[in-house]
Amino acid sequence: MANHMNAAKHKPAGKSLLGGAMIIAGTTVGAGMFSLPVVGAGMWFGYSILMLLGIWFCMLMSGLLLLETNLHFEPGASFDTLTKQTLGQFWRIVNGVSIAFVLYILTYAYISGGGSIVNHSLQGMGIELPQSVAGLVFAIVLASIVLISTKAVDRITTIMLGGMIITFFLAIGNLLIEIDVTKLLEPDGNNSFSPYLWAALPFGLASFGYHGNVPSLVKYYGKDSATIIKAIFVGTFIALVIYACWLVATMGNIPRSQFIDIIAQGGNMGVLVGALSEVMASSWLNSMLTLFANLAVASSFLGVTLGLFDYLADLFGFDDSRSGRMKTALVTFVPPTILGLLFPDGFLVAIGFAALAATVWAVIVPALMAYKSRQLFPESTGFRVIGGTPLIILVVLFGIVTGACHLLAMANLLPQYS
Repeated sequence: MANHMNAAKHKPAGKSLLGGAMIIAGTTVGAGMFSLPVVGAGMWFGYSILMLLGIWFCMLMSGLLLLETNLHFEPGASFDTLTKQTLGQFWRIVNGVSIAFVLYILTYAYISGGGSIVNHSLQGMGIELPQSVAGLVFAIVLASIVLISTKAVDRITTIMLGGMIITFFLAIGNLLIEIDVTKLLEPDGNNSFSPYLWAALPFGLASFGYHGNVPSLVKYYGKDSATIIKAIFVGTFIALVIYACWLVATMGNIPRSQFIDIIAQGGNMGVLVGALSEVMASSWLNSMLTLFANLAVASSFLGVTLGLFDYLADLFGFDDSRSGRMKTALVTFVPPTILGLLFPDGFLVAIGFAALAATVWAVIVPALMAYKSRQLFPESTGFRVIGGTPLIILVVLFGIVTGACHLLAMANLLPQYS
């Protein structure tokens, strides 16, 4: 993909490929994966896999186009700096608003999803609690971790990621063994599949969001483009494999017609996990699945809100003192928590809105920046994504089509399975 001559001399000692790949995979995979079987129910398994492959390719290319631009600047240059230097003040503002919106709406999505799965967990123990209250408890407990310090988030998230890996393979491994192939290949219900692909596109895009980590990888590895490219490829490919296994596990155990009821109940995390729990072989494996869902939404919440917390602290000039962190915490957590209390079942809707904004900052803007940087640095012999201008056009079109699909679906102008 690139001219990697002399790349090795830029690579800091002791920085492994695996570390970067895990950063990308860990950022990409999260609670958003619980939306994939629900929004994919209409087109079912075959089209869902094809959609994921296409989106993975486009999101991989947009990430590499962002990397291409990033390598023209010193390691440590932020998304904000790159946008301002290549596209100007207007796109800098548009991009900044898009990023802030994505972080806020995802915080609300994870409060909604967290409330749903916590409520499901409590019901398993015979405790009844309104979902909005469960979401409030979820938000307060995890927000307090972010308020304490970044180190607290780092340590808790590391523990959660370890727990996620163990519980995922225990629960999903069993579901994969128990799949009914006829459910995957010969779904019941109506025989229309492909029309439902369009409304699902935004949710697929939202499942491959890692672009905020690209400047971090450049800062981490220096200008060793070869290693960063491999880290992005391996990390996103791991996410693709996990999503494919998740679709096999869910669609191979839950009949297509049963998803109509799941969607009717809001399609939230707890509803899907509840449906899977009914087909699991043992209560112990059911507990592993529920624990995985809790860890997934909690780690996603911590990762997103830490980014939002730091972004708002910088934006409003709040310092790192106790009072400064408290002000930042109020601005960060109060608006999405209020939304979570008012609209406790907005998980799927919020993920869709996050995708709409992500089409700007994670797809269209990286492509435009790469196009502009090629004009600004015509003599550069560094990394350049293959495909030339046609690839940039393809990525921009992918972003525009995906954003349009979300707006059309909101206006009920696209078929949606229900």
